[in-house]
Amino acid sequence: MKIGFIGGGMMGEALMKGIIAKGKAAAADIYVSEKSAQRVEYLKNELKVNAEMGPDSFIGDMDMVFLAIKPQVAAAAMAETVKGMKKDTLVVSIVAGLTLASLESCFTEQPVVRVMPNTPLSVGVGMSCYARGSKATVEDGEKVGDLLAACGRAAEVAESALDAVTGLSGSGPAYAFLVIDALADGGVAAGLPRAMAIELAAQTLLGSAKMVLETGKHPDVLRDAVTSPAGTTIAGVRALESAGVRSAFIEAVIAATERSKELGRG
Repeated sequence: MKIGFIGGGMMGEALMKGIIAKGKAAAADIYVSEKSAQRVEYLKNELKVNAEMGPDSFIGDMDMVFLAIKPQVAAAAMAETVKGMKKDTLVVSIVAGLTLASLESCFTEQPVVRVMPNTPLSVGVGMSCYARGSKATVEDGEKVGDLLAACGRAAEVAESALDAVTGLSGSGPAYAFLVIDALADGGVAAGLPRAMAIELAAQTLLGSAKMVLETGKHPDVLRDAVTSPAGTTIAGVRALESAGVRSAFIEAVIAATERSKELGRG
């Protein structure tokens, strides 16, 4: 399978690295169009992929093309890309806010899939959700999901759910970084060195998340296992509940979801 990337920035590079590392495609079968000459050289030298300052030389041979560009240049990039593309090339967009309707209005013959990834994709533990357009088959979706899973986890959703996905997993890393920072501040206030406090906080969140994913147990069940009667943990949980932390996170996801809907309406 020959895979093209329109845009070779952080997210595009992360996907390429995962795809190559997991053996989903060889570097020689990955082609990138990137406007920056410096970036082109970097991608050639570091990833050993085929990188050019435009898609004309390869776009007609691609089986799948990822749109990994900024929203403000998406219209021009799509118009440039569609001209030489095969009818059966699968188009996968990770452009924020670009709807399936907008994609299909440009790529009138090609099947399209819209993806909402998050930034931990860059370290191989991303969470990506994707929605299929009207011409994309279940098999198309599975192909996309398989490639996205090379950089973490992937799940198919209806496009109507992507605003909520944005509010939770898309914006969620920022919430997690805030929690790590706050926990580290607490550690420093309790007497720990800053670097150690950050390491303890980050590793604790990482381990806790892994327990949820690998055990399949509800977070409440896992929390109860740590919370002894009249112990230290329940004292901390009580302080969090008194401060309304749970409600604050719920409201954060809802606020981010609503903002995503607003942006989608233009």
